[in-house]
Amino acid sequence: MAKFSPPPGTADIFPEEMPLWYRLEDTARRIFPLYGYGELRTPVFEYTEVFKRGIGDETEVVQKEMYTFEDRGGRSLTLRPEGTAGVMRALLNTDVMNGNEKRVFYIGPMFRGERPAAGRRRQFHQVGVENAGRVAPELDAECMAMMMQYLEDLEINGAKLLINTRGVQADRKPAEKVLREYFRKHIAEMCDDCKTRVERNVWRILDCKQPGCGGIVKQAPDYVSTYTAESRAYFDTVCGLLTAFGVDFEIDKQLVRGLDYYAHTVFEVIHPGLGAQNAIAGGGRYELYLPENSKPIIGVGFAAGLERLLMVQEALKVAAPAPARGPVFLISMGNAARAFNMELAHELRSRGIPVVIEVEEKSMKAQMRAANRVNAAFAVICGGEELEKGRVVCKDMREGSQNEISRSELNSFLGKIYKTEV
Repeated sequence: MAKFSPPPGTADIFPEEMPLWYRLEDTARRIFPLYGYGELRTPVFEYTEVFKRGIGDETEVVQKEMYTFEDRGGRSLTLRPEGTAGVMRALLNTDVMNGNEKRVFYIGPMFRGERPAAGRRRQFHQVGVENAGRVAPELDAECMAMMMQYLEDLEINGAKLLINTRGVQADRKPAEKVLREYFRKHIAEMCDDCKTRVERNVWRILDCKQPGCGGIVKQAPDYVSTYTAESRAYFDTVCGLLTAFGVDFEIDKQLVRGLDYYAHTVFEVIHPGLGAQNAIAGGGRYELYLPENSKPIIGVGFAAGLERLLMVQEALKVAAPAPARGPVFLISMGNAARAFNMELAHELRSRGIPVVIEVEEKSMKAQMRAANRVNAAFAVICGGEELEKGRVVCKDMREGSQNEISRSELNSFLGKIYKTEV
């Protein structure tokens, strides 16, 4: 029989790995509602124009990384490369454009056709939040504080929060002029991508990871000084609030994030446990335009890659969640016992007790091996003799002890054990 692997850059997630994923997701579902956020689920594919218009035609994501295809109706669709554009498309169906604030979070798969790197797959998973409808430095600071609380609850210690400001649209041309004049002087020394970015999208040079560009970027002029007093005051307020919240941060003038929709605050969380590719979360405030929408939808949010969070937890040796108690395995010796156990299985499951039952005629030894394979907590043995007595044998698979008890006693015993773990 042929064996098929997942496509390159993707991976299966097996049941034994799921407790690690559940912890990331359950922590999000516990922390974010403390700040007034509710979960939103959007489709995994959207009209391509949602991303082209929302993210920006000049971004690396749109130009090089999107999975775009034409459906049978001739429509151009794209698997979502990030969460914000689709969430904003959904929120346009609410009153968010009237300044009414909406707070949502999402968890799910994203898709990018980039070359897979450590913790970055072509299908990857993100948890993210979006606060749409209002502009206020208080909301930016609160969003970052929530993000850091989420990471702390996951026991991800040693993470560093980097922040910067992109200003507003009115600040862009003066800042771009200063940057463009500087980088033109060094264009011969820069990588091929940055040579084209000088005229096409000069901000992307600040985000370049090529060693040859690093030294040039570090000597770039202070473009933030060209921003208006209002923009600088906005950023100062954000920094002051983070300090008041007790959130440590570092201002990084090279941090611009890779998407065109950002305005005012941008931020990123890095962790040394990942080496060179050290970003684990990031986001910022944005002004996002969508198809057939002349006004931008405004908001602030962040996203964190679940695969990368798992890598950091592994590097920090964060203890895995305690495994759930294994199921009850029903062992039947004969057809009559199996019929009895089928009814018992239904009864136990209806009470929330996990049950596995062998439905084929097998020896006691074979059935006990099967119980061990599924990590059963208890084996309940029933045969002709037990049926005559109206009792079963309940064996504790960890301790090895066993007792003969009635069906009602079994229900009471298992009910107490599994109920305390719910």
